Amino acid sequence: MKILIIQQKMIGDVLTSSILFEVLRLKYPKAELHYLINEHTSPVVENNPFIDYFIFFTSDIEKSKLRLLKLTKTIQKENFDIVIDAYCKLSSNLVSAFSGAKIKISKYKWYSSLIYTHPIKFKNSSSTPAGLAIENRLQLLEPIDIELSKKIIKPKIYLSNAEKEKAKQTLLSSNIDLNKPIFMISVLGSGKSKTYPIEYMSQLIDFIVKQTNGQLLFNYIPSQIETVKTIFKLCKTETQKHIFLDCFGNNLREFLGLTSFCNAIIGNEGGAINMAKALNIPTFAIFSPWIEKKVWATFEDENNVSVHLKDYKPDYFQNKEGKKLKKDALNLYQEFKPSLFLEKLNGFLNTILK
Repeated sequence: MKILIIQQKMIGDVLTSSILFEVLRLKYPKAELHYLINEHTSPVVENNPFIDYFIFFTSDIEKSKLRLLKLTKTIQKENFDIVIDAYCKLSSNLVSAFSGAKIKISKYKWYSSLIYTHPIKFKNSSSTPAGLAIENRLQLLEPIDIELSKKIIKPKIYLSNAEKEKAKQTLLSSNIDLNKPIFMISVLGSGKSKTYPIEYMSQLIDFIVKQTNGQLLFNYIPSQIETVKTIFKLCKTETQKHIFLDCFGNNLREFLGLTSFCNAIIGNEGGAINMAKALNIPTFAIFSPWIEKKVWATFEDENNVSVHLKDYKPDYFQNKEGKKLKKDALNLYQEFKPSLFLEKLNGFLNTILK
């Protein structure tokens, strides 16, 4: 049996959908399992023992209808028995439609019954601590006799011993004390509408240092350095002494290695938060006002905490839909003052450091 799972775009999505492979391997131990993903997201599923082959959706394919057509023909030649499309957008619709698979599964949309043999209506509310992002993906397995298990499988990232040792040496060479608290700060989101205001972020960083005397690493890429320096300068002078700005991962795997040595990651909700959870590192996530917390607040407990403006100002969200909220995100962020959740953050810090 050959099975293809399609999950394009963001790192968090690719990591979350990777749970399907572990479940499939338990049900069909001899099946050949393939994963179609965007090339840049591959580091989060590198070394995953449940995935046999990767197919990459490259930037060239995104820009060219001809290359997309060639990809569909390549997949058609693979003779997949089952295609599970966890993405369900135009490109993945085309791949699924021309795959030749007898069983094609995806999310229900008004047109999806024309393409898929099993269009699945996703749930609107979660029934387990895993959250909707996990539960709805597992629903995609129900047509092949895999029911939503009471024991939910969590996404996992697999680091090698060599990667961990390299991260350790990077920390030590930066004069970081491994016996003292280390925090990874997700200082920037994937875009302005997913980035907590930098003046508020600097206040949170000041608070974390004051409460823990911890050592702070910033999660960023070189192109973001000017914004990162601005946040650094907004922090108090004493706080700046605790920030190791030059200690960062040059690539995603190096970031993962460094994060594996941290006591927690704190900051903007997104891929970094999801990756930390997959490494079993405690997380404190600040949601953008337009992102639905019920979907992505996965495995919430005392070690995985999240905050959303809606938790404190529910009136701001009455009769507002996703597109309206996204357009209003920057204004809503200004209402999401640190004072609203500092007590919750303090409780989180006390829990993970006790």
